[in-house]
Amino acid sequence: MDTLFNQTSNFFVGANYWASHAGTFMWRNWNAEQVEKDFQILHTNGVEVLRVFPLWCDFQKLTDHRQYAGNHVEYRYNEEPLGDSMVGQAAMDPEMLERFHIFCQLANKYQIKLIVGLLTGWMSGRLYVPIALEHRNLINDPEAIRWEILFVKTFVHELKNESAIIAWDWGNECNCLSTHTLTEMWLWGNIITSTIRLEDNTRPIISGLHGSNPDDIKNMGEVADILTTHPYPLFTPHCDVDYLDSYRSAFHAACQTCFVSDIGRKPAFVEEIGSFGPTISSDKCSALYARNSAWNSFAHNCYGFLWWCAHDQTELLHTPYDWNSMERELGLIKVDGTPKETIKELQALSKIVHQHPLTKHRTNAIALKTNSNDPWGIAFMTFMLAKKANFDISFHDAKTTIPKSDVYLLPSISGTTIIPRHQYYELLRRVKEEGATLYISSGYSGLQPFDNFGFEIDSIAKAACPGRIISQEYNLDLKVERTYSIRPGKVTAKVLACDENNNPVFTVSQYGKGKLIFLAMPLEYSLVEAKRAFQENAPNYANVYKVIAEIANINRVAYCNDSMISLTEHPCKNGNIDIVAVNNSNDDKIVDISWNEKFVAIDCINGQLTGNKLTIANHSGAIITLKQK
Repeated sequence: MDTLFNQTSNFFVGANYWASHAGTFMWRNWNAEQVEKDFQILHTNGVEVLRVFPLWCDFQKLTDHRQYAGNHVEYRYNEEPLGDSMVGQAAMDPEMLERFHIFCQLANKYQIKLIVGLLTGWMSGRLYVPIALEHRNLINDPEAIRWEILFVKTFVHELKNESAIIAWDWGNECNCLSTHTLTEMWLWGNIITSTIRLEDNTRPIISGLHGSNPDDIKNMGEVADILTTHPYPLFTPHCDVDYLDSYRSAFHAACQTCFVSDIGRKPAFVEEIGSFGPTISSDKCSALYARNSAWNSFAHNCYGFLWWCAHDQTELLHTPYDWNSMERELGLIKVDGTPKETIKELQALSKIVHQHPLTKHRTNAIALKTNSNDPWGIAFMTFMLAKKANFDISFHDAKTTIPKSDVYLLPSISGTTIIPRHQYYELLRRVKEEGATLYISSGYSGLQPFDNFGFEIDSIAKAACPGRIISQEYNLDLKVERTYSIRPGKVTAKVLACDENNNPVFTVSQYGKGKLIFLAMPLEYSLVEAKRAFQENAPNYANVYKVIAEIANINRVAYCNDSMISLTEHPCKNGNIDIVAVNNSNDDKIVDISWNEKFVAIDCINGQLTGNKLTIANHSGAIITLKQK
C-alpha cells in the first residue's frame, strides 16, 4: 500500500490505458513509437498513473491438443512443445514479455507509474482467454487455476524489477470471467494474491473488481491489500437516476469508494470511472462530472481517480469496439491526439493535490449495514442525507464488532434478522451508559426489544398511500414512499413530527445517559430511486438528519448557508484544520462560510475568500485552511 500511495501523493489522477492505435490488440499490433507518443501527450496533460493490461490470450498462448473423441494428450505453446524454462513451462510468449519491458521503460521516461492488471481475460464486454481454457470455469476449475498461477508467477517474476510498476492488480474485473460463488471468488483471490507475493512481496495487490455487494466486498478485503470501485452510473444500482451533473451523481464515486473501504476494511480508490461518450453525455458535461466527482473523491480520501479510458477508439474494427458503441468515444484524448476538457480538469486538480495534500477527513457518525433490503442503496442515501445536513459518516457491518462512536445510524431497517442480538444490546448499552445517540428508521421490522424507544407499535399494515413527515418546529413536510404503514400505540417519547393523520412518526426518548431516535418511515430506502431528490428545489429531506445532528450534539468546525455546498474537515498535525468546500451545483456561487470562533482563516486555494464570503466555481472545490487563534 505505501509503495502505491507514497510515490505519488495522498491522491493521484490518471487513466486506464490501451494504445491509441490498436486498443486491446496493442500487444499483437505492437508500435512502440505510437505508445511513446501516447505517453508524451498523457504526461504533458498531467496523467500520473496508468492502469494497464497484458492481454491474457496474447501473453499465454496455451493450446489443448487432443486425439480421438476429444481425449486430452498435452498442452502446447501454439503448436510447439512447452519449453523447459519458466517462461516455456507457463506457455508464455517471450516476445510479449519483452514488449512489456519496453512499455515499462517508456513509462519511466515520462514519469508515469503503472498498475498492472495481470489476468486480463475480460475487457469491455469480451472474453480474451487462452484457447485451451475457453470452455473452462476460470474461477473454480483446478486446471484453469493451475495455468493462471503459472501465468501470474511467470509474469511477476519477469517484470518485478521494472520500477515503473507500483502495484499488481489481479486483472480487469475478474469476477466477470465465469460464474462463481462468494467462497469460490474468495479462494481464487487468495490463490492469486499468494502467487504474487511468492514472487514479489514489495508491492501492494489490488483487487481490480467492481460491484457493491457487501458480502463480496468483505471477502475481497480479506485477500487483497487495496480494494477498488468502478462507479459507472449506468452499471451501479440507483446511480443513473439523475443527470450526470447532478448532486447525486457528484457523490456516487466518493460514497461507493468509502462504502467499499469501510465494509472491506481496506483502502479503496476509484479505479475506473467514465461517462461513456456523446450519447450519454456531452464532452462539457463529462468534464464537469469528472471535476465534481474527483473533488469529492479527493475530499473523502479515496486515494486515486482513474478515468476510463485514455483514448477514443472510433477507428477500430475488432470486437468489442465493433459490438459496443459505448466503447468508442470515452477517452481523455481524441483520435487525432487532441486532449478533451476532462483531462484538463483532472490535470488542474492534480496540481492542487500536490500543492496541498489532505489528511483523512473527520467523520461524526457510524451508519451500520444491517440485513435490511438493498444495503448499498440505503448506504448511498444515508451518506447523501448526512452530507446535506453537514456531517460525515463512516460505514460498518453490524455483524462485526462495532467501533466506538457518539452517534449510530440504523437506517431503513426491515425484516426480522436485522442485527445480531448481542450487537443490538451492545448499542443499547452504549446509549444508556456512555451517552451515545442511536437513530433507527423503519417501515417494517421485527427489531426487539423496542420498548426503550417510548414508541409502542400497535399494528402494521400494507400502506394505502405514501406517508408524510410533518413538523412546523423543524420545518418538515415530506412525502415518503413506503410499503408498510405503522400504527402507533402509546407514545411516551418526545414527538418531533407527525404523519398525515397526526400520529407520531418521528420521536426521541432519553435512555440513560443517551438518546434513542425513531422514525416510523423508511426515509433512506424511499429515496433510492427518487428522481431529483437532492437538487436545489427538492424537498429538504436532509432536515430530518439536521434534527438528528442537533439532538446528538454533532459539532462541526465549519458551516455553509447553501445546501449545494458540501464540507469535509481535515485536522492537521500542527493544529490547523483544512476545510474542503465543494460546489455540487451547475452555478458559480458566492456563499457564506462560518467557522468556530477559535479559528481564523489563513489560506484559501482554488476559491476566493473575502471575510466569510466564499466565491467558488460550479462543480469545483476550494480548500480553506483554519488556524487556531
